[in-house]
Amino acid sequence: MAVQCAAETEVAPQDRFDYFWNQRGEWVEEPNVRRGGESGVQRVMGSDGQLLYVKRQTGHIHRSWQHPFGRPTVLRERDALTSVTELGVRVPHIVFCGAQRDPVHKWRALLVTKSLDGFEEIDHWYAGGGRERHGEAINDRVLKDLAENLARMHKGRWQHGCMYVKHVFVRVTGEGESAKVEVALIDLEKSRQRLTAYRASTHDMRQLRRHSSFSEADWKKLVYFYETAFGSAIKGL
Repeated sequence: MAVQCAAETEVAPQDRFDYFWNQRGEWVEEPNVRRGGESGVQRVMGSDGQLLYVKRQTGHIHRSWQHPFGRPTVLRERDALTSVTELGVRVPHIVFCGAQRDPVHKWRALLVTKSLDGFEEIDHWYAGGGRERHGEAINDRVLKDLAENLARMHKGRWQHGCMYVKHVFVRVTGEGESAKVEVALIDLEKSRQRLTAYRASTHDMRQLRRHSSFSEADWKKLVYFYETAFGSAIKGL
């Protein structure tokens, strides 16, 4: 069985999985053993010069009532990335996604995404003086864009599932009032759709509060922007 999305155009469709499987680069996330297999992420250069991130997995699966015998986690992540993109949430663009059984009946799976060029972890942006360089008005726009991306995701009943601040990236281009502010979310491997938007919201927002270093003032601003975009207050924030 194979499940595939798009790949580099010069590679024949039937060869795309092997093409990306054979690509090698610097490990960004060393392979770790969990979920019955291994998963790691490498940084590679595409044939067009585009920097790519390749999540490479062997036997790394999750089970659910829909997939009692297990399914590669990259397929769940692919579904989440595709769905939240349609909701207007800024996330990495999928270049290729594929999964197949190897000769010993173990899943091999790949998720290849484009680099978020010009983006950096929001904590790194703060540590590098982004706030001081661009000013408080831009910082407010960063918080507002983060809040609005989260609200769009949650209103679609999608829960990120691992809403740590290290999974929030920001890019500010230009200066002053004309600067462009963009926030993106990464690592949706644990994402799933909840029965209600409120459940998705409360899980992620409380998790972000625990796993972020926002000041009390910035957190209150973020919550204000979030609840305005979400359309209702969230208890416990």
